[in-house]
Amino acid sequence: MEKKMNRRTFILGGLGVLGAAAVGGAGYLHSARFGRPFRPERLARMQASPHYINGRFECLEPVRVLEDENQNLVTGWLNYLTEDKTGSVPDAPLPSAKTDLWAQDASEDFVVWMGHSTFYLQLAGRRILIDPVFSSYASPVFFLNRAFPGSNVYRAADIPAVDLLIMSHDHWDHLDYPTIMALKDKIGEIVCPLGVGEYFEAWGFDPAHLHEEDWDTDIEVFPDFHVHVLPSQHFSGRLLEQNATQWASFAIVTSEHKVYYSGDGGYGAHFRAIGEQFGGFDLALMENGQYDRRWHRIHMLPDETAQAATDLRARYVMPAHNSKFALAKHTWQAPMQDLTAASTGAPWQLLTPEIGDKVALWSPDTFPAWWVS
Repeated sequence: MEKKMNRRTFILGGLGVLGAAAVGGAGYLHSARFGRPFRPERLARMQASPHYINGRFECLEPVRVLEDENQNLVTGWLNYLTEDKTGSVPDAPLPSAKTDLWAQDASEDFVVWMGHSTFYLQLAGRRILIDPVFSSYASPVFFLNRAFPGSNVYRAADIPAVDLLIMSHDHWDHLDYPTIMALKDKIGEIVCPLGVGEYFEAWGFDPAHLHEEDWDTDIEVFPDFHVHVLPSQHFSGRLLEQNATQWASFAIVTSEHKVYYSGDGGYGAHFRAIGEQFGGFDLALMENGQYDRRWHRIHMLPDETAQAATDLRARYVMPAHNSKFALAKHTWQAPMQDLTAASTGAPWQLLTPEIGDKVALWSPDTFPAWWVS
C-alpha cells in the first residue's frame, strides 16, 4: 500500500507541477532548448525530401509508434508513469571507469561508451562524439528520466576538442541542450538529419560547419573521411509534435575501416540493405535497451538487435541505449543479459565494456559481465 501511495503521490505531484507550468511557465516552453520555427529555406529543403509526406517525416515503411490502436502518445505516457517498473533502476551505483581522453594518442583508434547512446570515438586521426548527454536527466523536467547512480561520469570539461559531432535525432535523451551548449566551443563539424540543424543554428552554431542531409547522402566531412546519413525506423519530437524533424543512422567510412551507428529505431529491412550496400562493418554501435513489445517497431528487442547486427555483417557489436535512463519497464540488466544470450553462435563478437572503458578497436579485449551482481 505504501509503495502504491508513493507512486500515486509522485504522479499527482508531477501532474501538479506540469499544471503549474502550463499556467505560469509558458515562457519555459518557448525557451531555447525547445528549438524554434523552421527558417523558410530549411523548410523548403525538408519538404523536397521524398520522406517528408503530408507535413511530417515518415519511415521507409509506415509504422505505428504504439501497436495498440487504442493508445496514443498521451495515453502511452500515462501508462508509462503508472506502470510498475520494479527493477528498472539499479539498487546501487553502477560500476564505471573514466578514461582520460586528454591523454590519449590522437593516432590510436578506440571507442569509449559513455552510457546510454553517447560514444566518444577516435578513428583515422579524428575525434568523434555521438549523441552526447551529460545531464543528470533526459527530459524537459528534472523529475523524469534521471540518470542511474554511477552512470554519468563524464562532463564537457572531460572532452577535448572534437572534429565531428554526430546527432541522430532530437529526442531529449540524445539532443541535450545543456550538454551541447557546454561543448559548443569544442565542436568542429556537425552531421545531422534534416530539420535538426535548426536547433544548432538557433543555439548559435556556425552554419558553415553544419552538414544537415537527407537519408542516403554521402558527406565527405574530411579528406577520405565520409559520413553517410542513412535510414532508421523511429520518430522525432521534443514535446507533443511528432516527426517535424528527421531521424537517422550513420555509416562512418575511412580508407581502412567502416563503423555503423544505429541511432534509435526498430528492426526493419533497411539493416540488410545497408549491410549489402557497404559490404559489412568493422564495428556496429547498436541500440539495445528501453524496449517494450508494444512499441518494438520503433525500439528493437534484444533478439532484433542481434538479427540487425547479422544483417549489417558486423564484425564487432557494442550495445547502447541502456544502463543510464529507465525509459521502459524492463529491468535495467535485461538488455545486456538478453543480448548476451542472443549473441551465442552469432557471426559477430559482442563487446560489453563498463561505462567509461577504453576499447581498442580491431583487436579488443573481452569484458566481464559487470551487470551481474
